[in-house]
This record gives sequence, C-alpha cells and structure tokens, in this order.
Amino acid sequence: MNKKKIILFIGILIIVGIAIYFIFFHKNTAKNLKIGNNTTSQEIVNYILDINSYEVQIEVEVTSNKNKNKYKMKQKYIKPDMITQEIIEPENIKGIKLIKNKNQLKIENSNLNLTKIIENYEFMEDNCLDLISFIEEYKKNENANFEEKENEIILQVECKNANNNSRYRTLTLDKKTGNPTKMEIKDASKKTTVYILYNEVKLNNLQENTIAFNRLSVIKEI
Repeated sequence: MNKKKIILFIGILIIVGIAIYFIFFHKNTAKNLKIGNNTTSQEIVNYILDINSYEVQIEVEVTSNKNKNKYKMKQKYIKPDMITQEIIEPENIKGIKLIKNKNQLKIENSNLNLTKIIENYEFMEDNCLDLISFIEEYKKNENANFEEKENEIILQVECKNANNNSRYRTLTLDKKTGNPTKMEIKDASKKTTVYILYNEVKLNNLQENTIAFNRLSVIKEI
C-alpha cells in the first residue's frame, strides 16, 4: 500500500469515527429531549415546530352564518410537500381523499373509483385544516407566541394575509405528551369558524435520521 492510499485510508477512518460520534451524541441528546417531567414548554414548542411527518385523526366542526357541519378525517404529512386528507364521516362523502404534492392536487373517491388531478393548484397553502399549515404560519409570523398553562401550552398566531374566516388561530398542546389536542380558528371578529379535536396523533421527528444520512453521504462521496 503506497503512502497516498495509507493517508486516504486513515482519513476515511477519521471521518467514519467522527460520523459515529456525532450520530451517537445526537441519539443521546434526542433521548434527553423526549417529552417528560423536566421538558420545558419552549422545548415542546420547538419539537412540534420541527416535526417532519405525522398521522392524525380529527373531528372538525365548521361554523358558517347559516349552519354547522361536522366531519371526521384522517390527515397525513410527509416533509416537504406531501399532505393527505381522507374523509371518514359523514357517510355520503366517506372515502374522498385529497392528496397534495407540491403544486399538484389529486382528488380520489374510493367509493366511485374516480380520480382527478389538478396541476399548478394555486391555493395549496390556504388549507387551514392542516396541522402543518398552522406550523408553517407560526414559524414565519413575527407576532406568533405561546402561553403556558397548568397542563397545556397554547400557540397563537394572527394570519393577517389569510381570509377573514381564518384570521386568528390557536393550537393547544398537551404538556405531558407534546401532542396537539385541539385547534381553533376564528374570523376577523374573533368568532370561532373551525374547531378541530385531535383524537389520534402520531408525530415523527426525522432529524436524527437526516443527520445520520448526511454523515454517511459525506463518507460515500470521499
């Protein structure tokens, strides 16, 4: 083995060692940041803002000037652009699924075996029912804030660029689990237009896997 190969081999070993160290360090750090009695409210808020995927089952009540409508839905999100909403109830529209991927919207009806694809869907960011919609709005809004109560944390944001029916939004988190429990959307006069109750919640933060993948990609390139 010539001198250049020896130096290259040693360099690769050093990089592998550094990568293993960072992966191990991050795993232990992530474990320490799991929701528990010592987790601060700010850490819980940071966690919910950094989620990369989720699956939730929700009950939605939409109030208009004339009536109220209730729905049960499943929502899925995979970073960065995949959002799925499927209607469970009421029965007459059960099975309708909206799949949004970047600027494409696909509408499926499993009962009728129909599919419609809409390209360059311009209102992709306007769906206030999505949990990720609230998160993205909170992250970019300078006036967003949260308040801490005994058993919950309430994130608040005013969406000045939204339509009047979804001007004010709040997301309530359980302090014990970090999971969302409800979202409330109010119009410009602060009357509730949408109330969302989260019944089943699965959150995933893929930051650890992303870091590990990036480290291994560096090694592979070398």
